[in-house]
Amino acid sequence: MSPTPLMQQYREIKGRHQNAILFFRMGEFYEMFYDDAETASRVLGLTLTARNNGGAADVPLAGVPVKAAGDYVRRLVQRGFRVAICEQVEDPKSAKGIVRREVVETITPGVAFSDDLLDGARNNFICAIQPGSAKRRGESGAKEAGADFDVGVAAADVSTGEVRLILTTASELDPLLARLSPREILLPVASLVPLPASRSDALVTEREAWEFDEPLGREDLARQYGVLSLDGLGIESTDVLAVGAAGALFRYLRELQPGGLPQLARPLIERPGGIMPLDEMTRRNLELVESLRGGVEGTLLSVLDRTGTPMGARLLRQWLLAPITERAAIDARLDAVATFAGDIVARESMRAAIDDVRDVERLAAKAASGRSTPRELRALGDSLCALPAVAQALHRAASPGGRLSHILAVWDDAAELASQICSALVECPPIAVGDDATIALGVDPDLDALRELRDGGRDAIARIQADERTSTGISSLKVGFNKVFGYYIEVTNANRHLVPPEYQRRQTITSGERYVTAALKEFEEKVLSAAESIATRERELFESLRAAAGREVARLQTISRMIAELDVLSTLAEVAVREGYVRPTMTSDFDLDITAGRHPVVERMMPRDKFIPNDLLLSADARMIILTGPNMAGKSTVLRQIGLIALMAQVGSWIPASAARIGVVDRIFTRVGASDNLVRGQSTFMVEMSETSAILHSATSRSLVLLDEIGRGTATYDGVSIAWAVTEHLHEHVGCKTVFATHYHELTQLSNELSALCNYNVAVREVGDQILFLHRLQPGGADRSYGIEVGRLAGLPAAVIARAREILAVLEAEHLGARSAERETPSGGRATASATDQLALFGGHLNPVVQRLAAIDVNAITPLQALSMLAGLVDLARQA
Repeated sequence: MSPTPLMQQYREIKGRHQNAILFFRMGEFYEMFYDDAETASRVLGLTLTARNNGGAADVPLAGVPVKAAGDYVRRLVQRGFRVAICEQVEDPKSAKGIVRREVVETITPGVAFSDDLLDGARNNFICAIQPGSAKRRGESGAKEAGADFDVGVAAADVSTGEVRLILTTASELDPLLARLSPREILLPVASLVPLPASRSDALVTEREAWEFDEPLGREDLARQYGVLSLDGLGIESTDVLAVGAAGALFRYLRELQPGGLPQLARPLIERPGGIMPLDEMTRRNLELVESLRGGVEGTLLSVLDRTGTPMGARLLRQWLLAPITERAAIDARLDAVATFAGDIVARESMRAAIDDVRDVERLAAKAASGRSTPRELRALGDSLCALPAVAQALHRAASPGGRLSHILAVWDDAAELASQICSALVECPPIAVGDDATIALGVDPDLDALRELRDGGRDAIARIQADERTSTGISSLKVGFNKVFGYYIEVTNANRHLVPPEYQRRQTITSGERYVTAALKEFEEKVLSAAESIATRERELFESLRAAAGREVARLQTISRMIAELDVLSTLAEVAVREGYVRPTMTSDFDLDITAGRHPVVERMMPRDKFIPNDLLLSADARMIILTGPNMAGKSTVLRQIGLIALMAQVGSWIPASAARIGVVDRIFTRVGASDNLVRGQSTFMVEMSETSAILHSATSRSLVLLDEIGRGTATYDGVSIAWAVTEHLHEHVGCKTVFATHYHELTQLSNELSALCNYNVAVREVGDQILFLHRLQPGGADRSYGIEVGRLAGLPAAVIARAREILAVLEAEHLGARSAERETPSGGRATASATDQLALFGGHLNPVVQRLAAIDVNAITPLQALSMLAGLVDLARQA
């Protein structure tokens, strides 16, 4: 037998959406069939049933109620599935044959509007990536040969309307994608784009390579923004790859959202320069927006985020992941923060006014796409009504020529739209039209008349009941209503004999009978038609109001950007005042001079005034510090503290210090701690070397490099050799500002050879067999690591600590040089020095040649023996 017409329709629609789970609307349920049903039943815990398809075999079936579909869609999308929503697009009552159905939208991790699928504090980007042709590093000024190529990226957040076209390179793709954190990535089929492992959580969608062609991209951009030339969008001839990526992205979005995407704003063009790339290791080690343990707690974001709006929270996160490198732009932000920090009235007025503003950006996008509920549209109107208070605070704070005065010059509070929305909607609208009153009284005369008829009907029911009681003599007679039978007259069993003949029996109940009359039926039709007309009219008025707001989406997006910036700037000022931060002095010089610097996160987690601040000076003639000191003394904290202070300054924030003079840096590299990457088959040492290699290839003389324990993951001599060579390379060839924390005390010897290298240590104090960590930087190198003492503090058994001290004494004695060829081993035995002992690189163990010479008794050998010994020493020296 052939499939039923319904299943034929399903198969046709499913054939066009094979990579999505199809929610097929059937009355009050969304049904899923075949593999979709089996997947949904497994993922969502639904009961799997079957439906006869008109053939021998039953079709697997699973369904969810339409009213509860949002939660099921959210769970599927969060698991990385696409969900296509197929609706009935005609009234079943008027349909001839099977009801027509169409997919109205496809929801994916990167294309979502529901609040259940979005985080208000971060964007929800989808990115398309178009790789260019490969080139050698040498062609773009890189230091060593290696493949690299240009990359064009188009990013869109459909929930806010933000669009970015970005030009970058494959080597800088990781910092870019980390900043955007896309939930979905589009790539050409068989693309060679090396997606970073950090983006493994993103849904990857492959598209045909021709969709990324630049000419098609130009047509798509021109169609989306209604322009004849892309010049008006700021797009140049060199933006070929980004334009091609945008074309593929817009084409994909139109497939997912057939109704269009009118909320997409004009694209922001990003070209290389101006924004500091932050690689994965730096983001991770500085714990900017996510801690090493996961989550926001304990991050720089958690310290700084006191924003009052979701737009502000998203912008602050963007700023932290994209510090700027243009001094004028940095100073403009610092000036604005200084204004709010110095005027408590302006700051508190701004904070209070902004607190009444909701997520204008996403509310505007919902209005433009026709998704706003009455409650959301009212929230948009209420937010706009709060803007005059924001403007008043801005007037007080703005000074001529500054960033705040620029915002004030273009300020727009959309007063007429605010009035239109708030006057049209009731104060507390329902979630959906029809649940309760949506449109306020006095807005529409026709609607008011219908309401009067409906509400007057309630009074009429009382009159009808009184009249019927009088005419029948039944004092207990009631007139009621239910959804099954409509209006009815209820008479108890004791009074049934008084019922007039014109009463028509409708229902028998335990206590009596229910009847209707011709007059009651006529009244019912009037009331019910009024109620239906009210719902229809309210829906028409609401949709008209929503469309009017949607047409203002570009204006509302501009307003939301201004609100977000004011929110962030006033937040940074609030945090600065509360935490005792100071404004850094930004320069174009090389120097990094910090007085009494503090770690912004660590000091927040400690009792007030318990954090030990430290000074730091890196200059052209003292640009490298070798930092030694014991475990737990705080070397890693010092490194992160330096990096965070420099980054905060270039975000535009004040900093935790008593003073600072900071030369703008182009990159910050922070390699702290040890970790492996088993997924990529990399050991701890391999990860360490890979990260160090990336620094050496990417750092410039304008960079800030913060290293911790390079070379510790391999044999001692190998590790010291690598650390020594890395230090020399950074000093001699890169010339950047560097702080290198290490337990290799041998590296302190480099201060005798490298002119711009200084030794510092983190001070400790010994009191008997106890150690006291002072957490203070001081000049000079440390001579001990105090590892055994730290082991004791960690709770190692006393016997282990005692034995470790015995072994340490032996090793230190050996390190000072054997006084004879025979020496004691760490295990307590005796061993004879061998001519094959490894040659010490940095003055630790004595050279085997020196050891042989020390063992010769010159008074007891003949000249011939002396010549023989000399020949042997020469051979030994050559072997070494």
